[in-house]
Amino acid sequence: MTDASETASVRREVEAWLDQWWEPDRPLVEWRGLLADSGWGCPAWPADCYGRGLSPELAAVVAEAFALAGAVGPAAGAGMALAAPTILAHGSAELRARLLRPIVTGEDKWCQLFSEPGSGSDLAGLTTRADRDGDEWVVNGQKVWTTGAHQAAYGMLLARTDWDAPKHRGITYFALPMRQGGVEVRPLRQMNGRASFNEVFLTDARVPHSNMVGEAGGGWAVALTTLAHERGLPTARLAAVPAGGRGRTAIEAAAEAAEYAKTYEWYPQRAGRPDLVPSQARATGRAGDAVVRQKVARVVSLERVARWSVERSRAGRAAGRPPGPEGSIAKLCASEIARSASDAHAHLAGADAMVSGSGSALEGIVAEIIVSVPAGSIAGGTDEIQHNIVGERVLGLPKEPQVDAEVPFREVRTNTPRR
Repeated sequence: MTDASETASVRREVEAWLDQWWEPDRPLVEWRGLLADSGWGCPAWPADCYGRGLSPELAAVVAEAFALAGAVGPAAGAGMALAAPTILAHGSAELRARLLRPIVTGEDKWCQLFSEPGSGSDLAGLTTRADRDGDEWVVNGQKVWTTGAHQAAYGMLLARTDWDAPKHRGITYFALPMRQGGVEVRPLRQMNGRASFNEVFLTDARVPHSNMVGEAGGGWAVALTTLAHERGLPTARLAAVPAGGRGRTAIEAAAEAAEYAKTYEWYPQRAGRPDLVPSQARATGRAGDAVVRQKVARVVSLERVARWSVERSRAGRAAGRPPGPEGSIAKLCASEIARSASDAHAHLAGADAMVSGSGSALEGIVAEIIVSVPAGSIAGGTDEIQHNIVGERVLGLPKEPQVDAEVPFREVRTNTPRR
């Protein structure tokens, strides 16, 4: 527990630093370079890794001081939300020194190269391979559902490096340079008309051995760290941009955040837009209908329970506990809220829910909700996977039987031909 004197000391120190260095008209990349080198941009990171080694409580004090000063924070994206915590937990000292600073400054964007078209929800069944060639690894395979691949400098890559080990123990995690001839990115058109994701084809792509995160064959444990942050910290992808901020730094940060947010414009619809359910019940004149009232009550009650679960998770993080199975509970809650809200919207709109464009229900929002909500139960690990995690790690139930967990992966039947 942080005492009042320590809190006051950190507050004075960060305020003094901001008084000296925060200038609203600095170029954004220059300001973020100062953040990285001072440690104030990521104060909870270790002092030798562009941080200050502060507790989560004291890091919150720093964030409050930044907000009061109107100062811009680190960059948004998968780099800060997923890659950085994974590298901090498993990367070598050399890798941390080389890769973390450009993540903080936003100079290097990242994407996630996990899912494959032939593996479904069985992430450990991946068949993208990496073969050692001197000081490099040669990568061949295909990844899918990759957000931001067309802009990324690096990809968080899972590849199979040992085909004679069981499937969970033959995987290695790499920081793959994306800007090379062996990486081809193609956009995927979704049924809601958006193109937020990409498929990535890897043909003799190369990654330095020094870009291995963790041990060879130990990539599954590293991937679990990434997935825990993905499921438990969805809001961590958003940059700290002061509301109404003026000056070059804030303007550039706001433009960066707006460009980044375009990818996620449809995510509120993917979440079901539960916020619109009560108002739609009133707008359609059906708020007094018994069935409608039950549907609205279900959405509202699920939302409140989910909010309490998130608060419990935040309290755990503030106490220094890393993200764990509670992220799976949060994701299951989000899926159920989205489905319930989508059902309520469809019930209220009737046949009009199938029509999009001007003049349709909520100007097409209801139609987009209905075709977008199914994605939430798949992205970031299917609901079935989350149920397994909760059952095994929270309730202590027996693990789901697996016939291929301990045999060499080359003997496992897959949907993807061997290369």
